[in-house]
Amino acid sequence: MTPHPHARTVHHWISLGRFHPYLAAAGGDESKACELYEWSVALTGASFEAFHYVEVVTRNAIDREMRVHLNEPGRGIPWFLLTVSAKRQVQDGIDRNVSEVRARLRREHSQKETRDQIIAGLSFGFWVSMLGSEHEQLWREALHRAFPYSSGKRHDVASAMNALRVFRNRLAHHDSLLATDVPFRLSQMIDVVAWADPDAARWLRRIERVTEVHRLRPAARNDTVVVPARNAWGLYQSTRAYVCQAGRSFQPVDHLAFYSQRQILPEVPKILFRLDNVDWTVGEVNRLRATGERRDALLADIIEVSRKQGWTEGRYQVFGLTAPGSAGHLTLPTPIPHHSRGRGSAFTQGQRYVVRDRLRRARSTADL
Repeated sequence: MTPHPHARTVHHWISLGRFHPYLAAAGGDESKACELYEWSVALTGASFEAFHYVEVVTRNAIDREMRVHLNEPGRGIPWFLLTVSAKRQVQDGIDRNVSEVRARLRREHSQKETRDQIIAGLSFGFWVSMLGSEHEQLWREALHRAFPYSSGKRHDVASAMNALRVFRNRLAHHDSLLATDVPFRLSQMIDVVAWADPDAARWLRRIERVTEVHRLRPAARNDTVVVPARNAWGLYQSTRAYVCQAGRSFQPVDHLAFYSQRQILPEVPKILFRLDNVDWTVGEVNRLRATGERRDALLADIIEVSRKQGWTEGRYQVFGLTAPGSAGHLTLPTPIPHHSRGRGSAFTQGQRYVVRDRLRRARSTADL
């Protein structure tokens, strides 16, 4: 293979600390590390493109409903210059954000700012904050109409929007995307846009480049996450799902394996879907069943069965998984034992990543 032309000089341009994750992922191969770096930058660009649609669609949806709610046409004053919240601290925050944007626009354009310029100048964080718990009443009165195809719960929309805000900040700071589940974030983007307008989501799905760029990753990645199965294995057997705390971060993976009693179990299901911040209530089960969607029906089953097994109400993250014999499902000939002994010597106590093809050949976890 032809070496990367800048493999020997890249350290002069990129700090060793920034370059190290790529070098580690490439097994010390500097040429491959350079290719990974370029790929990550390209993926950042594609993700920013997709995020453009999320930000524009959501802020315009919120703006539209706030115009109506505060009767902007009748009063002749933009809603963001009116009293939005009776809570002084919340209103002060809104006023401060708007004032900062207006001042910046005046400095940049040396003329009076326009309404559209102010709306466009407010940060994505500002629009996320409009969905915060302090605006619960505003959500009930108006903002739920900005997302008419969502669950109708403010928390669901706010959680997804906030997760995307964190992802956007990661992109803006040029952080490595090697350990970020970018396809999952893309899925969240499409979901959020669909909650505002399904047709806009179809548009985004048609033109996004994230999927194609992600597929072009130049070096092999760990494609399987291994999780402790003390409680998870029984739930998988009854629901074909893995459930964990909401907001837990995962690298991009295709399969999930279970570790129990000092061995990786033979069944390695393929991940069919992943959903975060799922409301674990009877009300959510009823809502999901009413949609008529197959995935929603599966999720409703998972919630019902787990609740019967003692899972409490709350919010969880869910991985829908294949059953043995399904397409993409891997069944190992035998469990993979873990021979290390002593305190803290478990193969994983949280989650650990491996390459699926190595699972096929491994005689013990030392081979992974």
